[in-house]
Amino acid sequence: MAMKRASAAPGAKTLSAGVVVVRFHNHRPRYLLLRAYRYWDFPKGIVEPGEQPLQAAIREVAEETGIRDLIFRWGDIHRDTPPYGKGKVARYYVAESPRDVVRLPVNPELGRPEHQEFRWLSYEQARSLLVPRLREILDWAHAIVTRTEPY
Repeated sequence: MAMKRASAAPGAKTLSAGVVVVRFHNHRPRYLLLRAYRYWDFPKGIVEPGEQPLQAAIREVAEETGIRDLIFRWGDIHRDTPPYGKGKVARYYVAESPRDVVRLPVNPELGRPEHQEFRWLSYEQARSLLVPRLREILDWAHAIVTRTEPY
């Protein structure tokens, strides 16, 4: 029996899952962005058959950055992008990283790292590098992580 990919929206052909990774420096959030060519994004990748989106997001962060100890202090809340490309939808969660060490390992399928660069950036710096659909995700995540009352 063939397993179906998780779908986020009607008409979506492919669901990706990722994490807006935040690290606090001097009580201020810094967001992890990865660059592939001229395009900046959060760590994310395709949800594999039989895999839950949150599991895929955690796996993708580990594969793309080496970060394996994410803290989901805001729970499993998520937000989906509108469909883009050929019916893709990306689902993002928010998690904290206890350390700022990032590795860009070689992807065995590509024979090179998927990304050429990473940066820990302030909200304003990150926002200036992202395309509009990802700015919406950053705005949503930033509102969550800067909230003063318990979530």
